[in-house]
Amino acid sequence: MYPTTSPQPEQPVVDWLLEADNPSVRYFALRDLIGRDPASPEIDQARQAIMQAGPVPAILGKQNLDGSWDLAEKFYTSKYLGTVWTLLILAELAADPADKRVQRACEFILSHSQDPDSGGFSYQMSARTGEGLPSGVIPCLTGNMVYSLIRLGHLEDPRVQKALVWITTRQRTDDGETSPPSDPYYKRYTNCFGRHSCHMGVAKALKALAAVPETNRTPEIAAKIDELADYFLTHHLYRKSHDLSQMAKPGWLRLGFPLMYNTDILELLEVFAQLNRSDPRLDDALAILASKRQPDGRWLLENTFNGKMQIRIEQKGKPSKWITVKALKVLRAFTPRLV
Repeated sequence: MYPTTSPQPEQPVVDWLLEADNPSVRYFALRDLIGRDPASPEIDQARQAIMQAGPVPAILGKQNLDGSWDLAEKFYTSKYLGTVWTLLILAELAADPADKRVQRACEFILSHSQDPDSGGFSYQMSARTGEGLPSGVIPCLTGNMVYSLIRLGHLEDPRVQKALVWITTRQRTDDGETSPPSDPYYKRYTNCFGRHSCHMGVAKALKALAAVPETNRTPEIAAKIDELADYFLTHHLYRKSHDLSQMAKPGWLRLGFPLMYNTDILELLEVFAQLNRSDPRLDDALAILASKRQPDGRWLLENTFNGKMQIRIEQKGKPSKWITVKALKVLRAFTPRLV
């Protein structure tokens, strides 16, 4: 048992989340907090509103004709204006997969970032072929793009299926106890694939695989989810596994949205909630999340990339609809552990 903040009146907060000024948050509040049927007219109207007002149409209005944003060839290195990051934001905001502009963006990334041989996603494009260079394939980018493409309707695309195989076969969960296998990907980027796997790479891989509907998960995907989840449970999400009294990175306790290549305890807890996985080793992170709730029942935005993205999302230090809707979803999912 661990301490939590005192119970807060939730309805005023939910009403705040349902306001029309943030169509994406309204949609998620209806779906995840109110429990509206995904096929209901109210949910359909909420999805349509996402494409009509707010950040999604503002982002799409800045798109290049080829489906990219900013300088096309700098789809990754233009942080955080490039196509990689903008596509990720569109996926997080629940943009409509059927929209032609969204489809063009997905096709741009699949054509120019994915290494067609391995299926992983690269931060570099070949000047000769226009495809993703094998030498630039990295795990956090691969996880983010697989997650985004699934959310944006491309799960059945053979190229996304190949990327899922990349994750199940190449994403490692070393905890500083073994040496990387003999593989050019592992040797090229020791920060990603060294004796201790990159925490962010593992997080984005787990988030990507969790986005695959349970009915579509192969035995390999299910096994990899178990492996990736166990890695984070060993770390209690944010601690050093070999000394649990030590924090691995203080930044993982500062809640932000969107997180780009980084992660935090809220993102990870949301993935565990989505997977319906409860474990005592989550209690510490859940207690921290609960303790961040303000007296008015809301959570603050503690970390932001505002000023670096195509659009601004909320204001640092102010009540955040994004953090609040996600935190309420997580705490509701783990209610039995919070009593």
